[in-house]
Amino acid sequence: MFKKEIEFIRSLYPEKEFIPLHEPCIIGKEKEYVNQAIDSTFVSSIGKYVHEFENMLCSFTKVKYSVATVNGTCALHAALIGLGLGRGDEVITQPLTFIATTNAIAYCGADPIFLDVDIQTLGLSPDALEDFLENQTVEKNAIVYNKHSGKKIAACLPVHIFGHPCRIDRIVDICDRYNIPVLEDCAESLGSTYKGNNTGTFGACSIFSFNGNKIVTSGGGGAVITNDKKMADRIRHITTTARTSDSQQFIHDEVGFNYRMPNLNAAFLCGQMENAQFFLKNKRQTAAAYKTFFQSSKLGFFTEPEHCVSNYWLNAVSCEDKKSRNTLLAQAQEAGVMVRPVWRLINKLAMYGSHQTDSLKNATWLEERIVNLPSSVRI
Repeated sequence: MFKKEIEFIRSLYPEKEFIPLHEPCIIGKEKEYVNQAIDSTFVSSIGKYVHEFENMLCSFTKVKYSVATVNGTCALHAALIGLGLGRGDEVITQPLTFIATTNAIAYCGADPIFLDVDIQTLGLSPDALEDFLENQTVEKNAIVYNKHSGKKIAACLPVHIFGHPCRIDRIVDICDRYNIPVLEDCAESLGSTYKGNNTGTFGACSIFSFNGNKIVTSGGGGAVITNDKKMADRIRHITTTARTSDSQQFIHDEVGFNYRMPNLNAAFLCGQMENAQFFLKNKRQTAAAYKTFFQSSKLGFFTEPEHCVSNYWLNAVSCEDKKSRNTLLAQAQEAGVMVRPVWRLINKLAMYGSHQTDSLKNATWLEERIVNLPSSVRI
């Protein structure tokens, strides 16, 4: 049924007997920089490469401050604390995302509210957001409360899925009217732009992930970026075990977290960042090839939304229905081509099943049909 589609994927990666979904591309000075970090003996979170990477990320995204963390989940947790999220608060987010988005909310003792996504962007729908805030909330003393639960809505957490930017400007505009800060989950969207600006530069702060399957990786790794110095200082403090500036004394002024990125990972990441533009160009060429091919296929290829330049971290298609999706998954696996379905909607997982949602019509439609395709940088 999907023989020609699988054969085309194989033509893109002809040197591979087994084609992975997304493997790292290591062609630069990663090993050289890691060896330098080893020779320096500064292999943990104190070392020059941590600061070099943070500076590189600021330059790349055009923001003032960045704080490197051990992974993207820790970056999310720290960023939510930096926004002032507390126990018993609520955060508006989307159910079509990786589990880390929602887990970080739970780490703070807060609760998610799951609203629908756009079919075109896969990210949080501004229409669903505006409808919820207009009809399901009440404002008291410049604070927005959920009519259903009575709890404070303390943040909004949209996600740029597979590197495709959501309609983030409208999301921020809506949230600004209700005094709700926006944290952008850019774990998958490094290098993507919306209306000429980098994802991660619209909200109060944003996070990135540098997990092993990301375009730019350090094996693990994450970061928070912001233009707010006070927030950056706060996040840096709590991710460094909340230790005070007196380096001669082990004085910690609050419960902090050991979340800082080690120098070894940062050294590897500096080597990766030097080739980031090549990776992005390469992946857009692969996406263009997929787009052309799928014009004559029954599968619908997800292209970058209007006003967007996507990094195409993971290319994706939509199948006719769930049965067709399962057939594609099985046939590709049998042929040694790694594909995957989209995540199970978070509100369908046991620990989040009781949380408030809207209809989630689009999210449910997408969950049943999306398949991710091999998307590694091609050399």
